[in-house]
Parts: sequence; C-alpha cells; structure tokens
Amino acid sequence: MHPNSIIIKVELLNHIKYPDDLRKLSVDQLPELCQELREDIVKELSVNPGHLASSLGVVELTVALHYVYNTPEDRIVWDVGHQAYGHKILTGRREQFCTNRKLGGIRPFPSPYESEYDTFACGHASNSVSAALGMAVAAKKTGNDARKVVAVIGDGALSGGLAFEGLNNVSSSPNDLLIILNDNNMSIDRSVGGMKQYLLNLSTNETYNALRFKVSRWMHSKGFLEEDRRKGLIRLSNAVKSAISHQQNIFDGMNIRYFGPFDGHNVKELVRILRQMKDMGGPKLLHLHTQKGHGYAPAEKDVTTWHAPGKFDPETGERLVDKDPNKPQKYQDVFGHTLLELAQQNPKIVGVTPAMPSGCSMNIMMKEMPDRAFDVGIAEGHAVTFSGGMAKDGLIPFCNIYSAFSQRAFDNIIHDVALLNLHVVFCFDRAGIVGEDGPTHHGAFDLAALRPIPNLTISSPMDEHELRRLMYTAQLPDKGPFVIRYPRGGGVLLDWRCPLEEIKVGTGRKMKDGEDVAILSIGPIGNNVTEAIKGTTAAHYDMRFLKPIDENILREVAEKYKHIITVENGVKNGGLGSAVLEWMNDHGYSPRITRLGMPDTQFVEHGTVDELQHIVGLDAASIRKAIES
Repeated sequence: MHPNSIIIKVELLNHIKYPDDLRKLSVDQLPELCQELREDIVKELSVNPGHLASSLGVVELTVALHYVYNTPEDRIVWDVGHQAYGHKILTGRREQFCTNRKLGGIRPFPSPYESEYDTFACGHASNSVSAALGMAVAAKKTGNDARKVVAVIGDGALSGGLAFEGLNNVSSSPNDLLIILNDNNMSIDRSVGGMKQYLLNLSTNETYNALRFKVSRWMHSKGFLEEDRRKGLIRLSNAVKSAISHQQNIFDGMNIRYFGPFDGHNVKELVRILRQMKDMGGPKLLHLHTQKGHGYAPAEKDVTTWHAPGKFDPETGERLVDKDPNKPQKYQDVFGHTLLELAQQNPKIVGVTPAMPSGCSMNIMMKEMPDRAFDVGIAEGHAVTFSGGMAKDGLIPFCNIYSAFSQRAFDNIIHDVALLNLHVVFCFDRAGIVGEDGPTHHGAFDLAALRPIPNLTISSPMDEHELRRLMYTAQLPDKGPFVIRYPRGGGVLLDWRCPLEEIKVGTGRKMKDGEDVAILSIGPIGNNVTEAIKGTTAAHYDMRFLKPIDENILREVAEKYKHIITVENGVKNGGLGSAVLEWMNDHGYSPRITRLGMPDTQFVEHGTVDELQHIVGLDAASIRKAIES
C-alpha cells in the first residue's frame, strides 16, 4: 500500500485492548498489526494534533516489546515520551486516545498517574537509563528477580548528561538492565555532536554477536558465569574484538554488552532478538536504526516539520496551517529575526540552543550565520556553561532554552554564569502556561527559582516591541547575566518591527491610571489585564522587570492605593507577588494584596492555554472578578 494511502482496517487492532491480547497473535501477524497501528496514529493525529513522527518511528519496537515482555509486571521505561503513542494505544487507551492532550483527556506523555503500564515520568529527555537502573536494582533488592526492566532511549536523548551518568552507574552496579537505543539520528531537529557521529559509524559483526551470545548462555547454564568471572570475560572479549576490528566500542568499554545495529522496523526480527536477550544476565545495550516518521511519506521527507505538524489531511499529507496574514507573529519568530538583526550589528553576539533551533527560531540566524550559532544537542546544562565560557572571553551568547527545560540547568546558571557575573543573555521561550503539553512543559517556576540569585537581571516583555527592546538592552555593555522570558505562541502586534532602543534596567511603565485598585503585571499576561480593566477605574502597571524591581512604581502604588493585585504567568509563590509583598513589608506599607498566578499546591494539567488560564484564574474574566471583589 502506498504510504500516503490511509485505509483504516484495524482488523487485528480492534481485538487488542491490552498487551495480553497482543501476545495471542502469531509472530507472522505482527507486521500487519504494525501497519494498522501506524495508520491509526496517523488518522487520529490528523484531527487531534500531537507528536506524530517520533511515534511512527517506534511502532515496530513498541509492538515487539509488549509482545515479548510481560508488561506491566516487566518494566518498560520510555525516554522522551512523545514517542509513546503506540504504547498508549496498546495499553488500554485506544478508545480514549481521541482525548490525548485535551483538557480532562489522557495525558500528553506517559505518567504512572494514568496507567500502570506507564512506569515513570518522561516529558523531558535523558532520564530513562537512571530510572530504569533504579527499578532493576529494586527488583533484585526486593527478591523480584523475575522482573525484567527495559529502558528505551533515543530521539537525541543520549546527548544529555544524565544519560551518561546513568550509563556509568549501569556498568558498576549489579543489574540485568536492557537499554534499547532508538537511533534515528534525530531529536526534533537533526541530532548533533560526537555521539551522533559515533553511532552512525558504529558496526558490530552479527555472526560474532550470535556466537558470543550462544557461548555466554551455555556458560551461564553451567554456572561458569558468576559476576566477577563474567566481567573478566567481557573485558577479555572486548579487548580481542577491539584488536581485530581496530575499533573501540564505547558501550563495551563500559562493560555494557553491545548488540547491533539492527533494523528497528523489522518487527519479526526484533521479537527474535528480544527473546534471545530477555534472560541474559548483566547490563546490555541493543542498538536499533529507525526512521522518524517511518511509514508515512510526508513525515519521512520532512521529519522536523512533522514532529508535531498540527492538523493535516491524512490522504494527501497537506498540513492545514492557518495562513492568515493578519495574525501576529509568534514570539519565537520575533526573537529569531531580532537576534539576527542584532548579530549583524554586533560581531560579539553568538547563539546557543540545546536541540531546539526550529522550536526557538534560532534557525533564522543559523541559516545566515552558521559559524555563529550553535546547536549543542539535548544538553541544557552544557548549553549554559558553554555560553559562560564564551562570555568569559568576550563573546555575548544568547542562550535560548525552553523555560521548563531550563530547570535542568539551574546549578549551571548559578555556578557558571551568575557567580562570575558573566554577560550571557538567557532567552526563556515557552514561559508560563504552554497548553496541551501539560505539566512537564509549563514554564511555571523560572521567576520564583531565579529571583534569589545575585547578579541576575530578570525581565519579561508585555509585547513584541518590548521583546525587541529588551533583547537590544541585554546585549549592551556591562549588563551581566540577563534573563528575558516570553510565552509560546503568537503575540499581539501586527507591526512587530520597531526601532531598537534601550530600556533602563529596573524600570516599569504605567499603562493606565486609576482610583480604587492597582494591578501590577509582568510579561504578556499583562494583555489579559488590559482586557480585564476596560470600563473600570483600576490602574495598571507593566513592571517589565522582576529583578531589579521598579521601587518607584511600588512606592507610588503603596501611597495611592489600598488594594493591589499582582498578575504573573508563573507560580504565584516566589515570583512577582512575593516580591511585592516583601517590598511592602520591608518598607512599612500594608495595602491589601491579592496575588494571581499558577498554584504551587498542584501541577497544572494539560488543555488549551485559554482553558488553563481560566482554571488558574489568569484569564481576563478572572482578573476582572478579582478587581470587582
């Protein structure tokens, strides 16, 4: 069948609700099931957008894993959970899959809160090896030796530092963990770095592996392969293989037995291999070559676009993109164009992104100045410290990280940038509520987490003009570490281009005078305030900076208004509201202060941005209600 021809038969899939049903099929039926599963994913995501290409790339692996392993008793730990849609469909959630990423529906990423088949949280990358190792050790410590544990890592996640920390510990801890490397040469954009090139070049003789496997099973059955002897034989075997092949295998070098690479789209072969490896003792790694978007031609041709393509026609592959010319630009695109404009004026400016050049629009600069923009792979901590090193010797890095992913670099921000007061500009995209990707991706904590750190300037623009001006200001001399945060999605201005002018650090602006209540907001959430105060006597101040905060505005508000409302698109404890409360207390003022923001008593789940803002009280109607009360 032509890859673009989507004819939903689901003859086998209709009879599978849980993996127990899957295991009743013969091996010869599995290719047909994979085709049906792939078509089901394409059909559903064409009308309910989500992460398409990654899940298509692991259909065969997903089927083989649940066919061979006794899930959920055996543990499958997914990395970068956007590849797990097939897993959801096969584990009791096919009927609910139409609610994926919708308010009240199934979660965007695997979660133990949702299903016993989801063994761990996996919204961020590179944690699977460490988590799976913990489960493998726990199985041994609790006497559950029959439990098998598998970590599935890929989509560029092996470039993350945590993955290497996990591999290092795997090699030294007694365990029977199987690590499956889903090597598709991708994260969202193309994978980069030495590990990517190493995996492209890596090859191992399949005849040698088969013979070695048979010998190891025979020795294990005869009791010759106790732990110390096993490690010694592995080291000897690795040395012999390296001498013959003139190649050192990094995994064998860590005493993790390596098998592969194999075709990750041959489901019958995968079943055979997994059955052979299932009862092998000690840590081992199975290297699979897969194709992101496999089986659907449009996704195969443009995997970056089809990572999360939005709605599309499943028959033709035409994406149903809103091409309204009167729609404001996305904040990320304004950032991308402005960064290029600044870099053309200032030769010291460089760009850094951890695997998100398209997602943050740094690809605009990369296209024009490939030697001045760096994609460092899924490695946020390294991105920050790498930027600090360049800043130490005179460059001005614009380090762009999604707000939620910046949490992985918290120590690096403190130790490697703020401590030395280095001139790094942190641009935190996807700040605040992001919508359908849910709690692992909401940029909720950056304001509260970063506010106590010395030397940091923390800002957020209310619109695209302010974003451009803050970016211009941040690259001026002697500004030190400078944070600019902005949300996912479109802005509010059609004429987003404006002159690049300096904004005095630590100054806000009065948007509207008033009489009864003053509203202090920071960032684009201030546009909801503008809507909420129409027809009221409330005043509105756009604070711009959380640190240093505008004390002149605070003093003016404290002396004029008895009621103050703070509004921020982040957790309300620790951010703007807390800063205002602290300042008022420290300076002897006692107005009544109402803080609006995201709660810290529970994580905000998934839904549209409008739905979630209403739930947490940040939409215009909720702000107006707070004014009236």
